[in-house]
This record gives sequence, structure tokens and C-alpha cells, in this order.
Amino acid sequence: MSISSPGIGSGLDIGNLITQLVTAEGSAKSNRLNLREAEYQGDISAYGSLKSALSIFQTAVKDLQTASDFQLRSAASSNEEVFLVTADESADVSQYGIEVVQLAQANKLITNDGFASTDVIGSGTLTLTQGTGSFSISVSGTDKLTDIRDAINAAADNTGVSAAIINVDDGSGGTESKLVFTANESGLDNAITITAIDSDSNNTDALGLSRLVSGNLTEPAAALDGQIKVDGQLVSSSNNDFGEVIEGVTISSVAIGAGETLTVTTDKEAVTEKINTFIANYNGLIDTFSALGSFNGSTDAAGILIGDATLRGVQNLIRREMSSSVSGLTGSFSTLAEIGLTTGDDGKLSLDSAKLSTVLDEDFDQIGELFSASNGIANTLDNAIEQYVSSAGILDTRTDGLQSRVDDITEQREALDRRLISLESRLLAQFTALDTLVSSLTNQSNFLTQQLANLPGSIDPNKSN
Repeated sequence: MSISSPGIGSGLDIGNLITQLVTAEGSAKSNRLNLREAEYQGDISAYGSLKSALSIFQTAVKDLQTASDFQLRSAASSNEEVFLVTADESADVSQYGIEVVQLAQANKLITNDGFASTDVIGSGTLTLTQGTGSFSISVSGTDKLTDIRDAINAAADNTGVSAAIINVDDGSGGTESKLVFTANESGLDNAITITAIDSDSNNTDALGLSRLVSGNLTEPAAALDGQIKVDGQLVSSSNNDFGEVIEGVTISSVAIGAGETLTVTTDKEAVTEKINTFIANYNGLIDTFSALGSFNGSTDAAGILIGDATLRGVQNLIRREMSSSVSGLTGSFSTLAEIGLTTGDDGKLSLDSAKLSTVLDEDFDQIGELFSASNGIANTLDNAIEQYVSSAGILDTRTDGLQSRVDDITEQREALDRRLISLESRLLAQFTALDTLVSSLTNQSNFLTQQLANLPGSIDPNKSN
């Protein structure tokens, strides 16, 4: 095996020389690739920021696409200690007199007789009925009060009855247990009826199951429907909520009371809040446009997408839709400016609150039409944005194209690495051959010098006379 050490023959640092030559060959190309990749990655990041800002604004736009988003109603109770009220967009603006006549109540029954914890009640069948529904449990001759309670609560076909046990004084210094039956829901339809049939059918037996309920129940709480009067008209409900009396309005009784008022008005505050949210999101988008595509003369700093055709295209499209007039509306206005939304020199929207308030007072529902009509502001903006932010939209297409270029740079960098490795191998071979030649020539020179020095009459220049 031969041992190679380039440079020994010539005295040159061939290894370092090859490294410098390879580095010089590759650095310029590598720097160009790095710079190009950084530019592409910067554009990809910028398009991502643009898409995010557009998507946020699109979400705000989608909240304004249906008329019901604007036909908001506010309902007020004159006394929330008597009743509460809510209203949706279908409610008519009006006022009603309200009286809470009766609060709904869940039925409750309790056994008169008490039992010891060890008492066997008696065998048979216990049937509990609520309205048109009923269920039964079988009681064995060894069941105690706790077993009956557990069987009722565990019944798969239970119609809505909960059983519990209370322990009370028995009048002689001790305690006894009583069974309590409670309807899970209020109202007359959920009133509880209980019957018992003894196993021996002798339902008058003092020791049979029938003794638990037959003529032996107290009603601490009767089943009651909730009742209110709306403009003097009586309305009943199984609970304390009344959602069918006035269209779009839900009334919830809190306490018995008369002489109260329910008022339904247009909800100007909610609509104003929606419009302010729209403005804030639009202005956020304008900030993104500026950050990506503007030039700061005082700092000489330019946005990464300055002069970019895609950015310029979406800016122009959205600004055009924002300033356009919506045709075919029935109201007295057809542009954002006419309801108080105007654009400043910086491209941002501002709101004339007084003007909007006046429009809401005079033409409340028509504001919704301005945004939600098929050719309204919200729908045209949504369509404009969608062509940029959809999965197959313009921004994704641009990003995919840039990513392909990044991938191509990766391939170019790998090809460069392979070429530099080949160059290094070639230079090493060439310099090794040169080193070998120089070494050979040096050896020949030394040999000839030695031979000439040994010839008769030769003068050795290194010897003194």
C-alpha cells in the first residue's frame, strides 16, 4: 500500500491550496443561491401574511352577508325581578303589557307513614304515571325503602320521576324514613300518579306494598303550569318560559307581578358594533398592505412586496368594491359613504357615528340590504377575497410557484456540491501528479549535481581553497 502526502515533493501546501481553489470556485455560486433562496422565502412569508390578513377580513365580511345579521332587535323588561325577555330578528318593534299570574312548579309527593331502615315494605308492582306515560317496578318480599328508591331511579323507562329518602323525627324520640317522589320537570303534564298492586292482590293488607301509597301520600308541592297575561290575554306553559306568545320574543317569569311592560326596539348598538368590527378588520388589512408594499422615504425601508403585481391587484380590487355603488336597493342609500363610512388619505375607513345613527333611526333594516344583497358590499367583497385565499386561489398558486423555485435551488445546491467534490478530486490528482514530477526532477537534479562533483578535475564550489 502506497502512502501519499501531497506537497512533500514540491514543498507546497497542496491541501490548503486545493481548499482555497474549491472555496473560491463555489462561494460565488453558493452566495447567489443563498440570496435567491432568501428572496423567495421572504416572498413566501409575505404572501402568508397577506393571506392571513385577507382571511381575517373575510371572516368579518361573512358576518354581514345575511339580512338577519342586521335585523337585530333589543327587548327590555320594565322589571327584571318579575320577568326577563330576549328577542331575535323576527320580533316586531312594539310594546306589551305583562302580568305574571303563576310560576310553574314541579309535583312532589311524600309517604305519610315512616319506615325503619330494616323494614320490608311488601311485594308487588308499583306503577308511576305522568301524563300519557308510565313505568312500573317490581318489588320483592325482601325489598326495603332504599331498594324501592334505587329501582325507581334506575328504571330504563322512567318517565321523569326522581325518588329520594328523608329521615325525620318519629314523634317518640327516634327517626323514621319516608319516600319522596319528585317530578323532574314542572307543569301539569308532569304531575305524578302512583298506584300499587300487592302480590296477593289484597290491596287493603296493612302489611302489603299498597300501604306505601294507597291513601298514604301527601303533596308538598302541586304540579303547576306557569301562567302570564300578555295585554290581558292568559297564556300557560309547563315551565316559566314563554317562547310562542309573541313571535321572536321569549319571556321568562321570575316572580308573580302585574302592571309591567315589555318593549321591543331595533338594536342600534349591536348593528353599530358589527360595522365597527368590519371597519377595524378592514383597517388591519390596510396596515398589512402598507407594511408589505410601501416605501419609507425617511428610512429608505421598502416593503418586501413593493411593486408586486399580486399585492397591487388585490389592493385595487378591494378598494374598488369598497367604494362601489350597490344597484337595485330599495333604501335611500347605495354606498358606504352614505351611511357614514369614509376613506381617509391613508386608505383607512372612519365612521361618522352621528350620520350612521341617523340612518339607523330612519332606515334601520335597509343597512342590512346594503351589505347582504346578492350584489351587496359583503357578498362582492367575499367573492373578491375568495379568489385570492381559496386553496386553489391566486396566493396559493404564487406560493406554490415560489416553493418550486426554492426546491430547485436545493437541487442546484446539491449539484454544486457534487461539482465541487469532483473539482477537488481533479485538482488533487493534478497537483499530486505535479508534486510527483517536481519531486522526480529534484531527485534527478540532485543526482546529476552529485555525479558532476565527483568527476576528475571538478571544482566543488562549496570547498574552500
